[in-house]
Amino acid sequence: MTPDARRYKGAGFGGGRMAKPIYVLNGPNLNLLGAREPHIYGKTTLEQVRALCENRAAEFGRKVVFRQTNHEGELIDWVQEAREQASALVINPAGYGHTSVALLDALKTLSIPIVECHLSNPAVREQFRRHSFVSPAAAGVIQGFGPLSYELAVDSALRLTGAVRTA
Repeated sequence: MTPDARRYKGAGFGGGRMAKPIYVLNGPNLNLLGAREPHIYGKTTLEQVRALCENRAAEFGRKVVFRQTNHEGELIDWVQEAREQASALVINPAGYGHTSVALLDALKTLSIPIVECHLSNPAVREQFRRHSFVSPAAAGVIQGFGPLSYELAVDSALRLTGAVRTA
């Protein structure tokens, strides 16, 4: 078990009978998935990504709260809501990951696992995309696998909450 998994284990987030959902939050322009720069982000729509996340969580009897916004304040409100309502947070901050100290500050208030997720690999893109304000608050980052990034992120969140047993 990783140090991060030990940190969250026993913190009341395991797969109990009324387990809290995993929040999957998405930042700006992700509502245009499938149409916006398909050579970078692919042709999968955000609705299809939602289904991938919900199906993965359902395999372990868990629910997902899946949201997208183009507004930084709304994204921060949802992060704050997750403090009480979620067992873990998967976040694709999109452009806000490179610009928002306010988002980092909100994420740092959470005591639940946070997994940062990106469809593309920012490390091989423009220089400004190589810095993330979200990463310092996250248990881990999954990037570059297209829609599979979300499935891997939800799986990681499930493992960190103890919903999935690891060897």
